[in-house]
Amino acid sequence: MKNISIGEGELTASEISLGCMRMADLSVAEATEMVNTAIEEGINFFDHADVYGGGKSEEIFAQTITPAIREKVLIQSKCGIRQNCFDFSKEHILSAVDGSLKRLKTDYLDVLLLHRPDTLVEPEEVAEAFTILHSSGKVRYFGVSNQNPMQMELLNKYLNQKIIINQLQFSVMHTGMIDAGINVNMKADRSIDRDGSILDYCRLKDITIQAWSPFQYGMFEGVFLNKDKFPEVNKKIDEIAEKYGVTNSAIAVAWISRHPAKIQTVVGTMNKSRLKDICKASAVNLTREEWYAIYLAAGNKLP
Repeated sequence: MKNISIGEGELTASEISLGCMRMADLSVAEATEMVNTAIEEGINFFDHADVYGGGKSEEIFAQTITPAIREKVLIQSKCGIRQNCFDFSKEHILSAVDGSLKRLKTDYLDVLLLHRPDTLVEPEEVAEAFTILHSSGKVRYFGVSNQNPMQMELLNKYLNQKIIINQLQFSVMHTGMIDAGINVNMKADRSIDRDGSILDYCRLKDITIQAWSPFQYGMFEGVFLNKDKFPEVNKKIDEIAEKYGVTNSAIAVAWISRHPAKIQTVVGTMNKSRLKDICKASAVNLTREEWYAIYLAAGNKLP
């Protein structure tokens, strides 16, 4: 497994992270096998959120690792989503972190992300919460999820800590953050910049992008791999997968990793065999031609 630098060298992490949203569906024994498999494959980064499984995912994960393993892995969790609202208030952030620490049975989070943007955010309160969490040792590094550049700039005006991660949806079939950059000054829908040049912004600011739902299309509409609905992209991915001797899921991840932004892919499978197959992506370095061939097969056009 290749490692990447997170942020401006603050952390060194595996280029593939295990997303633990579905861990709540596993028994402790099954979850332990899953975590051990991930570690054996070279994954050292585990992504959580306080809302995953209503907190159960964090609880089960805590039972899969020993204190010795805890010091060798990086644990990230997210907060800010409540029932029917988002909440970046100081009170909620502090309470949510304490809850995650209790469920994870750890003294600290390596990274805390603010989940989906709260339009009622008061950045001064976020700054106070982050300072308390950092000075107390409860959180080492901070980031956001699903935020655009100006939302991050607003936070940065007040924060004493650097934002080192932005977790965004990105896959072969969800390419909005790169489409606008390819179609600058064009009238096509793909030229519409819906994210404020978030990809370039993060590269300029040394903020690592984490790609969530790497096998999905749309907003939780489903997986595009092996679906008759997407014949051309599956044909091209299968063709390239055969060349490299890996599965189509490995190529889908290798496509993300090929981008020079050094994106970390968050995969949420809870199947050991599939995780092993996915991790083979780390040994695949797609050519420029192969990368663009997949992009075009996904239904995109070059100007």
